[in-house]
Amino acid sequence: MEDTKKTKEKERLAEAVSPEPQESLSLSYLKQNFDNKMDKVATGLENIAAGVSNLPSSTFNVAFQPNSTPQTSDQALWVAIKNRTEAVGFNRYLEFINRVLCEGPKDSRLSPVCGDAKELEAREGRLKNKLNERFLDLPNPLHGVDAYNLLKVATEVFLLLECGVVINPAREPKTGEPMVLKDPQTNLPILDPNGNTIPVVPGLEESRLGQTITLKEIRLKLTQYLGPRGLPYLDRIVRNLFPNMELDEVLTDSPYCYGILKSRFSCPCMIELIWSYWHEEGMLVQGINAISLRFQNRRLALGRDPLAHLETDPLRGLNNLLWGYIQDEQHRLTVKRRTYEYDHHYGLTLYGKAVPKIQPADSRSKFLEAFHNLLHISWVFFKEQADTQVIPDGFPLLNALKEVHLLLAEGAHNQFGDLPWTARVEMLIQQWLLARTEMREFLRGRAMVPYPEAWMSQVDVMKTLQGWTDVTVRHFRDLAVFGEQLLLTIRYGDWSEVIDENQAKNWATSWRPEIQGYIHAYRAVTGVDLASEPVNYTLPSVLLRERAGKAGMETMKNSKQNRR
Repeated sequence: MEDTKKTKEKERLAEAVSPEPQESLSLSYLKQNFDNKMDKVATGLENIAAGVSNLPSSTFNVAFQPNSTPQTSDQALWVAIKNRTEAVGFNRYLEFINRVLCEGPKDSRLSPVCGDAKELEAREGRLKNKLNERFLDLPNPLHGVDAYNLLKVATEVFLLLECGVVINPAREPKTGEPMVLKDPQTNLPILDPNGNTIPVVPGLEESRLGQTITLKEIRLKLTQYLGPRGLPYLDRIVRNLFPNMELDEVLTDSPYCYGILKSRFSCPCMIELIWSYWHEEGMLVQGINAISLRFQNRRLALGRDPLAHLETDPLRGLNNLLWGYIQDEQHRLTVKRRTYEYDHHYGLTLYGKAVPKIQPADSRSKFLEAFHNLLHISWVFFKEQADTQVIPDGFPLLNALKEVHLLLAEGAHNQFGDLPWTARVEMLIQQWLLARTEMREFLRGRAMVPYPEAWMSQVDVMKTLQGWTDVTVRHFRDLAVFGEQLLLTIRYGDWSEVIDENQAKNWATSWRPEIQGYIHAYRAVTGVDLASEPVNYTLPSVLLRERAGKAGMETMKNSKQNRR
């Protein structure tokens, strides 16, 4: 039986390996199978074509959309910073001074922004009374320094009223009431679907936040970000100083008591010293100083006096205000004091005949490198963001932000609490004096240049008369405003513990206009493009001095050629 099975198996295997019959069957089978499959494919294509022919005619557009970044809680803080920096700008200051000193302080509307309702009402009353009493006490006829001293007090009041981490509508220039959107044709308020007026809120732009949001909603987001203890950055500092104490136990209203000053913890003013630095580099202080010397009949330099015909008559207010400004010189910051603090904050220095050589004890020598590196990385991020096929990496931005944040924190000591405030008060007054109509009549600037602020023309005229520089102060002003806003977002943001790259991406996207504006203004002023590589870390004062030297040599060369 076994032999029979083996014999049959051998015969079967022999038939399987027989070449001619097996090959003939295989080719026939494959051909038939291929034909059947091709028939099915053809039938399927016919069905698809018939279905497509029945569809309505349509045009399909394919486009890559930019990558959206998730919203982060600190965006409300950036709106508040943009809102407050615009609130303390020169144009708002000019409106305030006109409202409280020209139209009468009794009719002015002063509304502090920090504290609870009772606190606000009490402080508003105190500030109003202070201005009213000083205004009514001015002698008639006006002599002495009282008028200037009142201007100084009003300037400090202005900054006090606009301090804090808050988001408020802009104010009407004449009344101080919240500004609302109005129809340009009828000048009537525009109402929302609920019948309410729509406030004009600086910093609340859809392009910054990536969404449409109301004032009420953004205020709620800011409240949620601040929490019950205020700015997370400042709260972290207080927790480190007093680890075993509650916040209420360490806060105090009096500078004579030990603890954290409540006003500076819960109501910090959104001002940054770099604003003063760039205005000083733009010759604001030097210009008003030259006018002050001429007012005292003092020649600024040998040779022809460019201000020989500058005469202020005693029948108008500027004469008395300049008198008070000069008499108050011993109470103002010296250029040496400011130079030391510029170096302590940012490692920046001033150069000039009036600037003495300094020997700082603590300098932020790495700040400029870190800040310029951040601006360059931001520019690279914008370039990658514009390419819709690329998802830009946010971690280089985040690391650069952390580096600048740490350097700013290291410089926030000693005079940090008072010198930026004092410098801002003094420079706002200097701008206001230069913006006076009498000053424009005396100096006669270019009337057709669209300056955003009224004092700027007079500074450019002074620079032309004195032969200082041919770079318009407009660019220096942009560096001051944009630089202040950017550094405030870095200083008061809680960047030390951030690990989410989306926060850095949102920061760059929200502040893209200011970053690009700063890069452009810096190139216009110094000739250095921060968007190009390698990034230039040379001090701005050195670049300005080199540029001024080249311009002076060119002027001398042209003068010699003209004499020939």
